[in-house]
Amino acid sequence: MQNNQAKSTEQVSKQVKTGTTKLVFTVIAMFGFGFALVPLYDVFCDITGLNGKTATEATTYKADHIDKSRLITVQFISRTAQGAAWQFKPEMNSIQVHPGEMKFVKFYAKNESGQHAIGQAIPSVSPGIAANYFQKIECFCFNQQPLKASEDVWMPLQFYVDPELPEDINELTLSYTLFDVTASKDS
Repeated sequence: MQNNQAKSTEQVSKQVKTGTTKLVFTVIAMFGFGFALVPLYDVFCDITGLNGKTATEATTYKADHIDKSRLITVQFISRTAQGAAWQFKPEMNSIQVHPGEMKFVKFYAKNESGQHAIGQAIPSVSPGIAANYFQKIECFCFNQQPLKASEDVWMPLQFYVDPELPEDINELTLSYTLFDVTASKDS
C-alpha cells in the first residue's frame, strides 16, 4: 500500500511539475504576443488599408504636377476626447482640391477648462488607403498645443493630395481627435 502511495505521490508531483511548466510557458508566450501586437497591427493596417494613419512629420511640397482634370473633396471632422474641456472645430467642413494643389485651412481651438491646458490632435484619414496620399506640409498635429485658461487660437493645416491617389477615390475625410495631455506633461 505504501508503494502505491509513493507512486501516486510521484505521479501527482510529475503532474504538478508538468502543469507548472505549461503555465509558465503560456505566461511567457502571452507576454511576448502582447509586445508583438503593435507591430502586427501596423502590418495588418498597411496590408488592408485600415486605420488611416497619416504621416507624423512634415513633407515637402512638390509642385511638379497638378491634375486639373480631377477634383477631390476633402471633408474635415473634429472632435474632443472625453474629459477634454476644449472647443475644437475646422474653419470649414470641406474643401475641393485638385490632386497636387496645395491648400491651407485652419482649425479653431479654445481652452474652456479654466486653467492652463495642453492639447494634442491625432489625425486619421478615411478611406484608409488615402492616408498614403494625403501629404501634410504644416500641421498643428505635429506639436502639442499649450493654451492658458480661456485662450483660443487658429491652428494651421497646409496640405496637398498626391496626384497618384487612386482614380476611384474622389472624396476623403480628415478627422482629428483632440486629447487633453496636460496630466501626462505634469507627471
